[in-house]
Amino acid sequence: MDWMSWLVEPLSYGFMWRGLLASLMVGVICSVLGTYVILQGMAFFGDALAHAILPGVVLAYLAGWPLAVGALGFGILAAVGIGALSQRGEVREDTAIGIVFAGSFALGVALLSTVRSYAVDLAHILFGDVLGVSPSDLWLTFGLGALTLLTIFFFYKEFLVLAFDPTLAVVLRLPVTFLRYLLLVLIAVTIVTSLQTVGIALMLAMLVTPAAAAQLLTHRLPYMMATAALIGAVSNVTGLYLSYYANIASGPAMVLVATSIFILVFLFAPRRGMIWRRLAAQPAAETQRRAQPA
Repeated sequence: MDWMSWLVEPLSYGFMWRGLLASLMVGVICSVLGTYVILQGMAFFGDALAHAILPGVVLAYLAGWPLAVGALGFGILAAVGIGALSQRGEVREDTAIGIVFAGSFALGVALLSTVRSYAVDLAHILFGDVLGVSPSDLWLTFGLGALTLLTIFFFYKEFLVLAFDPTLAVVLRLPVTFLRYLLLVLIAVTIVTSLQTVGIALMLAMLVTPAAAAQLLTHRLPYMMATAALIGAVSNVTGLYLSYYANIASGPAMVLVATSIFILVFLFAPRRGMIWRRLAAQPAAETQRRAQPA
């Protein structure tokens, strides 16, 4: 089989086309927003929020509603709850995240234990089922993703100041509280858009890994966003093909590809890669040794 046949054969199926489009959109959306997540040290928040939507998913299933409706409602509720608990300063943010994360996930498991026939769908929710994306899921992902990217575009300067210098944001009289809540809600919306693709358990990887790799390659935020989006899209598409030919779950395959790219960047990134720095340090050490008097 030549490489062209290798690329084209999966696309002969309609579900692969939908999966490919969903993977591309999720890879771009998660990676762009993920740059703000890692710059503000909110990785734990993203993980907690991904697990906190489980009660909403279960309740939507029991009520016969679309799962995304329950996930979005509970995700926004959890995001606002974490912000409200930590806003006054009486409860630290990491403590508030832990409380909401544990309580919400426990509620979801408790509700889930009452539904004995939910095992297969639970696996799809936890680990994703991008090949099961329906046309309505695709449109929902596109709509929520476009809303998220447009919001980031319109508030780009404000988010930039908030990410790099929160004190300056206060001095400039930016609506810091509003911007923070808005960012929390955007993370919740992004998690819902990715629910079908990588699932709850692996959501954090798509938010953090491409953005972390991009941060090792560039310091400028626009380039970091573009690089992260490219890494996320390549990871998801490559993982989708890997899942097709290796007969493994699509969500874990995407995360494994993204993690592999991060490891390569961590080792070989110009100026910041571990091996690059060691190779660059050898000539300097040799020059210093020769300069020392005998």
